Amino acid sequence: QVQLVESGGGLVQPGGSLRLSCVASGSIDSIYSMGWYRQAPGKQRELVATITGGGSTKYADAVKGRFAISRDDAKNTAYLQMNSLKPEDTAVYYCNAFQVAPRPYDYWGQGTQVTVSS
Repeated sequence: QVQLVESGGGLVQPGGSLRLSCVASGSIDSIYSMGWYRQAPGKQRELVATITGGGSTKYADAVKGRFAISRDDAKNTAYLQMNSLKPEDTAVYYCNAFQVAPRPYDYWGQGTQVTVSS
């Protein structure tokens, strides 16, 4: 079992920045990758960014050049630095941990609200 706790959401003006944090606990050795997804009202949950244990990253086209994902394994924490925020970035952001063994499984945090508005 893996537990994920997010923090760092809030209200920010367009063009502003926020940093989300996700602390993992439990069977963290089983985690292959961590990532961030988001879900806006009336829309499906979508990938924002992922990072593997080896440091390989992947980003959604909509956030490339503005968001950066990183991880601090000593703190069992993944981060999402969000810059140049736009109103369309408004959503609930969920932390994800993907486990490959003993069986493929996705763990999710409770979500943190990010609102970009003037």
